[in-house]
Amino acid sequence: MNVYHGSYTAISQIDLSKCEKYKDFGQGFYVTRFRQQAEEWAKKIGQKNNTQGVVTEFEFFESAFSSWNYKVLRFENYSNEWLDFIVLNRNPKNNVPAHDYDIVEGPVADDKIQRRLDKFLSGKISREDFLKELRYHEETHQICFCTQRALMMIENKTDANTDILFNIEDIGEQIIEALIFDYNINEEKATDVFFSSQIFLLLSNESTEFHKKTWQEIYELLKEELK
Repeated sequence: MNVYHGSYTAISQIDLSKCEKYKDFGQGFYVTRFRQQAEEWAKKIGQKNNTQGVVTEFEFFESAFSSWNYKVLRFENYSNEWLDFIVLNRNPKNNVPAHDYDIVEGPVADDKIQRRLDKFLSGKISREDFLKELRYHEETHQICFCTQRALMMIENKTDANTDILFNIEDIGEQIIEALIFDYNINEEKATDVFFSSQIFLLLSNESTEFHKKTWQEIYELLKEELK
C-alpha cells in the first residue's frame, strides 16, 4: 500500500523519539493512504515552519496486519472503542506510552473533530451526540507506527535501498535463530528481544553502516548489550 506523510520537510530517517506525544494513537510516526490529506497537513505544518511543506511517499507492507510478530489495533470507523482510545492517548495525565500496540490504524480526530471532542470531554455534549455527528464527517485515515520494530514494515519509496533492506532482514533472521538456540527462548520472545534492542536501532540506521557487518559481528554486540 502506498502511504503518505505530510511535514515541513522531507523524511529520510524516522526518529520516534522526536514524534509528538499525546496524539490520537499515541507517540509514533503517522501516515495516511490519502495523499490529499497528507498534502493538506504538509501545507498547514509548513506554514507554521515557514516552508512550503513536503509529502514523503512510503510503501507499507500490509502483511504486518496479519503477522503474529506485530500487535495491531484497527478501527474501521468512528466508534465508541475509537473514542475511548483517542481519549486515552490524548490525556496528558496518563503514562506514555498509554498502550503497547506496534501499529494502530483508524480515522483521524482532525481540527473539526477536536473542537467537538473538547466539548464532549467537558460534558457539554453527550457521547451519543458526538458519535452521531461523526457519521457525516468526511472519510479520513491514518496509520501510526508506535514502535521501532514496526518501522521495518514501512519503506521510503524515494530513498529506499532495496539491497540494504534485504541485508538487514537477513541479518535479523540469523540473529533471531541464534537467540532461540543460545537463550532457549521461543521465536516470539527472540524477535521481541532483537527488535527492542539498541543494536537493532543502529543496524536499521543506514548511516552507521552496521548493515555491512556480518550477522555474527552484530550478534556479538547484541549479546554484550544483553548482559
